[in-house]
Amino acid sequence: MPLDHDQIELIRANIRGLVKEFDLEYWRQKDKKKDYPWDFKDALAKGGWLGMFMPEQYGGMGLGLSEVGVVLNELGQHCGFNANSVFQYYVFPPGPVIHHGSAEMKAKYLPALARGEIMMCFGVTEPDCGVDTSRIKTFARRDGNRWLISGRKVWISNAQNADRILLLTRTAPRDPARPFDGVTLFFTQLRGKKGAQITAIDKAARNAVDSNEILFESFEAHDDEIVGEVGKGFRCLIDGLNPERIAVAYTTIGLGRGALNLTVQYAKDRIVFDRPIGKNQAVAHPLADSWIRLEAAELMTQKAARLFDEGKPCGPEANAAKFLGTEAGFQACDRAMQYHGGYSYATEYHIERFWRESRLLKIAPISQEMVLNFISDKVLRLPKSY
Repeated sequence: MPLDHDQIELIRANIRGLVKEFDLEYWRQKDKKKDYPWDFKDALAKGGWLGMFMPEQYGGMGLGLSEVGVVLNELGQHCGFNANSVFQYYVFPPGPVIHHGSAEMKAKYLPALARGEIMMCFGVTEPDCGVDTSRIKTFARRDGNRWLISGRKVWISNAQNADRILLLTRTAPRDPARPFDGVTLFFTQLRGKKGAQITAIDKAARNAVDSNEILFESFEAHDDEIVGEVGKGFRCLIDGLNPERIAVAYTTIGLGRGALNLTVQYAKDRIVFDRPIGKNQAVAHPLADSWIRLEAAELMTQKAARLFDEGKPCGPEANAAKFLGTEAGFQACDRAMQYHGGYSYATEYHIERFWRESRLLKIAPISQEMVLNFISDKVLRLPKSY
């Protein structure tokens, strides 16, 4: 049952209270030093927030995407994308396990995830196949009573510290007639296990949370670690795609609002030619335009989240929310760069970090162009271009 307005505002107030201990300077230092924010993660766990999306029977709050979106928006505004990543990697990657894992798997691991006692990562993307997941090459070969997995994954967040990995593999060659068959999903131990070489990627943004390439060579997994059924792993994965797009929309809208708030204050305080720069319509009007676009994007995102929470189809809305949210969020961050002038390049003003982080989300987890392809094909029924 959806929460009422007062309950939503209570969530918002609690998150705002929590993040006062983790201000923008905290996140600037974490990003600079590439230091995972364990104390922030522990604070989320102590408040029960890591189990927000988890069913109550496994120790979670059992809340919906609409409520999770409030947290993502607040974290984006007041902290930035590093904070969102810490939170959302406990909220969304467990989805396939929640919906398709065995009873034993769920009972063993979901409560520990909800309490923040273990960490997981999500191994889907590969260097050579881009968004065409049907062409992954990581292969799990049956060897007696075990599986031996070999292949490469890239852009795997949390792998430096993760206890377990949700790993998408092939267990049968690709059939062009049914390209997503023969794909199997494993939820298996990663830390301290042979056969996985993890290499951190030096990257432009979100540096407090690691991204990695992983080389698997005869990496061992077992039947009781399969999520769903052998050869039908892609169907399990789909359950996480729409909420991920909606989460990205909430996140980027939050980033845009954070940058906008900083810029509005700067435009009031910065005096040039004996007047605050915010008095100039060339500054004021674009900032007003960004506020309008962020509000409109949030309405689409709320609609998508509501449909998801009601168990209704939401593919077009989820993709539209991702598109509008990242467009509006990045535009607000880009305008913040422009109106801070040279100071936008100084890390102490935090604007360049919001800009870098929002730019990433126009690419990942799905590009704006692929969203337009989806709408063209699935909604408008135009001929498929790829």
